[in-house]
Amino acid sequence: MTEQRPREITDVDTLRAFTHPLRLRILNAVGLHGPLTATEVSERVGESPANCSWHLRQLAKYGFVADAGGGTGRQRPWRLVTDGHRWGDGDESPELARAGDAAARVLLDLEYRKLWDWMAARRQDSPAWRDAGFFNQFIGWYTAEEMAGLRDEIRALFARHLARLDDPGSRPPGSRPVRMVAWGVPEVER
Repeated sequence: MTEQRPREITDVDTLRAFTHPLRLRILNAVGLHGPLTATEVSERVGESPANCSWHLRQLAKYGFVADAGGGTGRQRPWRLVTDGHRWGDGDESPELARAGDAAARVLLDLEYRKLWDWMAARRQDSPAWRDAGFFNQFIGWYTAEEMAGLRDEIRALFARHLARLDDPGSRPPGSRPVRMVAWGVPEVER
């Protein structure tokens, strides 16, 4: 398997298009249940088909979804573009830095909500799924090179089953969507 390189977002408009709250819900629906038409997306996110269709076209304009083929207009199915994303290399413009920080905040808030949803509901799940779920916390000493290597290993682990988002037929029986979040940040001395 070739290494999946995340898409580098280098402009504010693309970043804002990606982190719009409704568009994140649409991306989540298409990623978990797609390909979907605007009408099918609307049923999942609680918005009108016309509004979802407009937002899907905006997401397509910025490369986050693509036409899955087999329809037109609101009956056109859309699929998630699963290339991964990154932004903020430290040399970006102040405007992109602010937009990137806001985007990270929106995405982390979403993932925190999903973590708390799981924490609240996990005891009602089957023992196999309840016991498979996890979150870890760890502090270690690394060089910058070791930390970069760890980042690359984690990206490779996450990407191992990325094709299952695009191809529902490749999902094994009994599989479920699983949210994965990882970060490794150097301690800030105070």
